[in-house]
Amino acid sequence: MLSSLENVQAPPAAADLEEAAFEEWNATFEAHRQVWGDVLQENLDRLERGSYSLHWTNTEDAHWGTRAKPSPRGLTFNDINRSKAYGTIPDVAECRNLSPRGSVRKPYADRMPVIEEYTLLEKYEVWADNVTTLYEEAKARQWNSTTDIPWAELEPASEELEMAMCQFSTFLTEVEFVAGDFPSRWIHKIPADYYEVKNFLVSQMMDEARHTEVFRKRALAGGGGLLHASPAFEWSLKAILEAPTHTSGTYFLNVLGEGFVLSIFRAGEFLAKTHTDREIFRRCMQDEARHVAYGTLELKSYLENHPDPAAAMERMHRFADLGENILLTSFVDPCLLEPVAVLMGGSLKDIDEGMDGVGFLWTTLREEYLQRCDRAGFNRRDRCGIPENLPGRS
Repeated sequence: MLSSLENVQAPPAAADLEEAAFEEWNATFEAHRQVWGDVLQENLDRLERGSYSLHWTNTEDAHWGTRAKPSPRGLTFNDINRSKAYGTIPDVAECRNLSPRGSVRKPYADRMPVIEEYTLLEKYEVWADNVTTLYEEAKARQWNSTTDIPWAELEPASEELEMAMCQFSTFLTEVEFVAGDFPSRWIHKIPADYYEVKNFLVSQMMDEARHTEVFRKRALAGGGGLLHASPAFEWSLKAILEAPTHTSGTYFLNVLGEGFVLSIFRAGEFLAKTHTDREIFRRCMQDEARHVAYGTLELKSYLENHPDPAAAMERMHRFADLGENILLTSFVDPCLLEPVAVLMGGSLKDIDEGMDGVGFLWTTLREEYLQRCDRAGFNRRDRCGIPENLPGRS
């Protein structure tokens, strides 16, 4: 081994360690250093000899000669996945490192590091059959909240409507934070064999960052500002972030939470009082529709392909029993219901009429949620914890 490596110490641990843990930390470093130190030494020796390896020109185990042909939309993930060699998604990811699916990697497996953080190794835990199409759409429909929203045309309809819109924007800013944080909690646990899912989740994080940005800007652009945060929202959002599995959290965030937000955005014609607000809702609705579509088919794939389907179904039902009630905590909070009712009614004095509109919207939200569950093969119609009618309006 190189003499310069012999004096290299293990990197500082993230926190102070007890003696036994410190010894284990150093022992692991020493074992890893031996492997990559040998690789380094071999390559330096070769250079010193003035020789070449050229082993990378051996195509015996490669899929040399594969030519991906672009479709009318360009060269998409679906196009490059038509080749069986590159497009076969393994049921179990055996490579817990960064080597690309389809590359020559088996000869080097013994000298590859193991990424311990890669723990979502089974396809049913992350995959959705629409994920490649949704990723292509996400790239094509990126927009810029700085320049694509007609901010200069924003003229508040009245102070009380502006106040309602600012409170609604405060709620949405809070929601979009967790929608961006949740994928980040799981991306680094997904191995490279499921790179399509990783790419889509990155696009979702970009979408949610833009939504956080646009609703914060909306609150300030009309001369009002952010209004009240809510304990009810925080408890719901905390439950999403701390969901015990990727699928349970994806269901909670995308099928349930973002599904409800998508239904509200679809009612943007009744909520938006300005051209600027209609444009914000329209653009955000396109993004949310992708996230909901991924969550729905990811849940479907999980339930259909889990090795113990009955147990998986019951676990998801138990989680949904909790999730629906926690979400209900947010959706009956005055910081959400009342500003939406004022926007629907058209003024503070017409809040009762607006609440009738919210009651109608409530039945739509619930039914669209149940339809998404039906599509995933997850029948919640006899077990749904969300009341059929808005409480107090039945």
